[in-house]
Amino acid sequence: MNEQSGTGSSAHPYGAWPSPVTAEAITAGTVGLSGVTVDGQDVYWVESRPQEEGRSVPVRLLESGRTEDVTPPPFNVRTRVHEYGGRCHAVLDGTVYFSHFLDDRLYRQSPGEAPVPITPALNVRYADPEADITRSRLILVREDHRTEGQEARNELVAIAVAGGNDEGGRVLATGADFYAAPRVSPDGRQLAWTEWNHPNMPWDTTRLMLAEMDEDGGLLNARVVAGGVQESVVEPRWSPDGLLHFVSDRSGWWNLYRLNGETEAIWPMEAEFSVPQWEFGASRYAFLEGGEIVCAYDRAGKTHLAALKRGPAFWTLTPLDVPFRFVADLQPRGSEVLVIGGAPDRQLCVARVSPAGAVEVVRESGTWTLEAASVSLPEATEFPTENGQTAFAFLYRPRLADVRGPDAQLPPLLLLSHGGPTGAAQAVLHPEIQFWTTRGFAVLDVNYGGSSGFGRAFRQRLEGQWGLVDVQDCVNAARFVAARGDVDPARMVITGGSAGGYTTLCALTFHDTFAAGTSHYGVSDVEALAKDTHKFESRYLDGLIGPYPQDRAVYQARSPVHFADRLTRPVAFFQGLEDRVVPPDQARTMYEAVRARGLPTVLVEFEGEGHGFRRAENIRRALEGELMFYGHAFGFTPANVASTLDIQNSAR
Repeated sequence: MNEQSGTGSSAHPYGAWPSPVTAEAITAGTVGLSGVTVDGQDVYWVESRPQEEGRSVPVRLLESGRTEDVTPPPFNVRTRVHEYGGRCHAVLDGTVYFSHFLDDRLYRQSPGEAPVPITPALNVRYADPEADITRSRLILVREDHRTEGQEARNELVAIAVAGGNDEGGRVLATGADFYAAPRVSPDGRQLAWTEWNHPNMPWDTTRLMLAEMDEDGGLLNARVVAGGVQESVVEPRWSPDGLLHFVSDRSGWWNLYRLNGETEAIWPMEAEFSVPQWEFGASRYAFLEGGEIVCAYDRAGKTHLAALKRGPAFWTLTPLDVPFRFVADLQPRGSEVLVIGGAPDRQLCVARVSPAGAVEVVRESGTWTLEAASVSLPEATEFPTENGQTAFAFLYRPRLADVRGPDAQLPPLLLLSHGGPTGAAQAVLHPEIQFWTTRGFAVLDVNYGGSSGFGRAFRQRLEGQWGLVDVQDCVNAARFVAARGDVDPARMVITGGSAGGYTTLCALTFHDTFAAGTSHYGVSDVEALAKDTHKFESRYLDGLIGPYPQDRAVYQARSPVHFADRLTRPVAFFQGLEDRVVPPDQARTMYEAVRARGLPTVLVEFEGEGHGFRRAENIRRALEGELMFYGHAFGFTPANVASTLDIQNSAR
C-alpha cells in the first residue's frame, strides 16, 4: 500500500502525483562516476556528463579539496573496445594518457599543456592501459578494425608514452579472440593478463596467463597459471611484495586467490568478489600499505566492504562498518582506499575509506535532493519461481510526503528488467526509480535467474534458456507482489534496456501479466542479432540459446517479432541510431509489427546515441516519454512533464 496514506495527506491519482523529481532535475544535477585512479597522493575519477552531450571527463582532486577538469572540450575520454568500453586512461606523475572517443587515438596530456596524440589514426581502438614504468610505455588491449570485412583482431600491445607509435603499438600477445587486464609485476619483470576465445564470455571461461618480460619488453615463456573450461578468472593484480592475486569462480563463487608457489584460496566464501567483465577495469580489491587487502563482495543482494589480513597462520576478514550497500572501483592510496559507493538513501559517490571504516565523501554523483519523507527505500524480496526455485528483487513502494493515492485503490507496478542479462539490481538511491515512486508507482527491480551476485549456478540458469527463465522470473515476481496485495494486478507494466528490453518484449508477447511495456534498445529478433552484432557478443547466444544456425528453429521460436499477432498490449520503443550492439532495425521491425496490429505504440529514435542514452535531452525525453505512454494506457495526466509523444493508434 501507499506509505503516505495517513490523515492530513491529499489524494492524487496514481501516476499523477506532483513529484519534485523531474527529468530535468535528474539530468541537470547528476553525473556518472567511474574510473577512480590514484597517482601518488593525487586522486582522479571520470565523470560522464549528460549536460555536455554525455562527454566523459577525468577530474583531479586537489590538495585544497577543490576539483579541476583534466581534459578540455571536446575531448571525450571513452573507448569503444567491446563496444561497452570501460577504463581507458592512466595517470603517471601527473600526466594523463587517454583514449579519445571521437577518433579512437591515444593522447598524452601533461600538466598545463594541451592533449597531444601519441598514436596515429589507424581504425584501431585501445582499452585498459597499464603502466610499464621501467620501459616508459603503456601496455593495453588493442582492437584492430583495419581489415575491412573481417572480424576485428584483439591483441595486447605496447605503446611508447613519448610517441613514435606509427604502427599503433608493438604486439606482445596475439592469437586469442579476446584479451583483458594486462598487469605488470612490481619489479617490471613479469606480465599477467586474461584471455578467452569464442564462444565463451569472460564470465564463462577464461585463462590467466603469465609471462616473463625481457629487457626489451618482449614476452617469454607465456603459460596458463589458472582458469580453463568452466572457470572464469578475472581481476589479476600484483601485491606490493610481488605475489599475483586473482579472482576465480572455480568453487562456484568468484573468490580471491593468490599464487604463492601453488594456488591458495585466501577466504573461501559463498559470495562474489567480482562482477561480470562487460567493461574493462573492474577493481573489487586493493592492497594497502599496511598489508591489508580491502575487498568488496556481494552476498544476499548486498555489497559488503571488508579488510583481509594475513596472520602468522591464517587470514582474518574484518567487515568495515561503512554506510554503503554497493561498492566498486577500489583503488589504494597509502593506508586508505578510494571507492565508488552508494546506499538506499545515498546516491553514488567517490569516497575515501580508512582501514577502520571511516568515510570521507569527496564527490557526489548528483546535486539533486529529495526530502527523507519522500524517499522510497528498497525492500529485499524473495519470490518463488519455476521448478521450485527462488529469485530475488527489490520492491520500492510509492512514496511522496503529504500525498496519497485514491482510497480503495492499489498503485500500478513498474517492473524493471535489467540488461546483460548478467546485470544486477543494486539497492542504491537511483534518481530514476524515485522519479517513478514519487509519482505513485511501485517499482520492482528484479534479479532474475542469470543475474550476477548470486554465484555461478544462478548465472547459469540462463544457459540455453534466455527468453524463458528471465521472462518467467519477471512474470512470477509481478504476480507475487500482486497476490500479496502490494499493487494493482490490472495495472502492471514492464520495462528494460538491451537484454532487459528483450525480456520485456517476450513477456508482453508470450504472457498476459503486464498491461503495457517499454523496450529501450531491446532485442526483438534473436536470429537477426546472431547475424548482425559486434565481435564481443557475436557468439554469446551460443550459450544463451544454442549454436546458430543449427538451432535456428529455437531462435525463431524465441523472437517476439515473429509472434506479434499474439500481442494485445501497448508497447513503446526508444532507440539510439548509432547502436552497434542492438542495431536500430530491431526496434523498427517490432514497432511496425505492433503498429500494424492496431495497438498503441511509439518509436522514438535518437541521433548520435549508441547503446544507452548519454545526452541530457535524450535521457529526459525517454524518461518523460515512458511516463506519458503509461499515462495514456491508464488514463492519468503526468505532472511536471514537458515532452510530447506521438502515440500511434491512440484511442484518446
